[in-house]
Amino acid sequence: CVCTENCFVATSEIIAVEETELNKKQRNSGKWQKMGKPHAFTVYYVKKARNHRWRCSDVTFWCADEHLCNQWIQALKELLEMQKSRPKQLLVYINPYGGKRQGKRIYEQKVAPLFSLASISTDVVITEHANHAKDNLFEVNINKYDGVVCVGGDGMFSEVMHGLIGRMQKDSGIDQNNPKAPLVQCNIRIGIIPAGSTDCICYSTTGISDPVTSALHIIVGDCQPLDVSSVHHNNTFLKYCVSLLGYGFYGDILKDSEKKRWMGPMRYDYSGFKTFLTHHYYEGTISFQPAKYTVGSPRDKYSCRTGCYICKKSEQQLAQQQKQCGLKHEEEEEWKVIKGKFLAINAVNMSCACPRSPKGLSPAAHLADGSTDLILVRKCSRFDFLRYLVRHTNQDDQVCIPF
Repeated sequence: CVCTENCFVATSEIIAVEETELNKKQRNSGKWQKMGKPHAFTVYYVKKARNHRWRCSDVTFWCADEHLCNQWIQALKELLEMQKSRPKQLLVYINPYGGKRQGKRIYEQKVAPLFSLASISTDVVITEHANHAKDNLFEVNINKYDGVVCVGGDGMFSEVMHGLIGRMQKDSGIDQNNPKAPLVQCNIRIGIIPAGSTDCICYSTTGISDPVTSALHIIVGDCQPLDVSSVHHNNTFLKYCVSLLGYGFYGDILKDSEKKRWMGPMRYDYSGFKTFLTHHYYEGTISFQPAKYTVGSPRDKYSCRTGCYICKKSEQQLAQQQKQCGLKHEEEEEWKVIKGKFLAINAVNMSCACPRSPKGLSPAAHLADGSTDLILVRKCSRFDFLRYLVRHTNQDDQVCIPF
């Protein structure tokens, strides 16, 4: 076989292999005229570009022997079949109202053709109201799917996550209202196709908010564990969180922006400016347990990515500690208490990076190290608080301010 260009493609990055029909112009071009009846096949693969961007590229192989051509096609398809982490059947939820209301178009034009090329079967549900996907996940036969894909923003991901985790606990007889109940781990993966306003979760996990890149990650079977926090009040379950749990400034923004969803992504700018001018602070007491069994630090220089050594090491140490001491040991650990007046109280499970904040609130936060980064912003002047907010948009250290 002759390759049309010099390149090396790893099996794990091959999307599909197809026999190629040669047109008359190709048959009569250059050295292929010397072949009596040339045959060809095309390999579609992932091409990695700058800034974590992935694209689907292809390379065509030619040969004069039809039998040899078919052997190559069969051998490559068998190699792809051996990639057990790849999905074959997906349940897709599309939010047509999120962000700039482009979710359906993005999926049909950019994602569906790639899934079809990779021979992935899909069942598509276009959501019609809030919690449509969550409610539907309690009813469908989820065991027939290799994963669930949400096309939308962070809210859509949260809805699918709540549906899947809630379904797993319901099927296992676990009471979610009990904060001490050990939850059953969800063994069905969630894929995100960004089509929202901020796409924080997608950006923090893949490094970019790009539908094609996310689709290709799903196709090749990439998997990234995430820490999930549960929020309870008076033994009543409220919600799960994988990104930001905010009280004060950020909580007020989200609360106010929900009333202005008709504004689209601009609602965050409007609500943020409005909340900044009010300059509300909250007096209270915060109790927390310092993480003792994690390897990382909020001042680390490296961003967390798939296969992160710190996440793997932290998971091993945490599992070993729980095996030796059990859950009761956590209750006996010393709690630290901080009292004061705060403009913002944030707990983040990931960097919370997005296109507007490339480093996020906590740039070194790890995706699956079993801990959360607690960020407390004490009462300060509007000018100092503005300095803190501006840091989210640049490359400066996010946590080196005295307040």
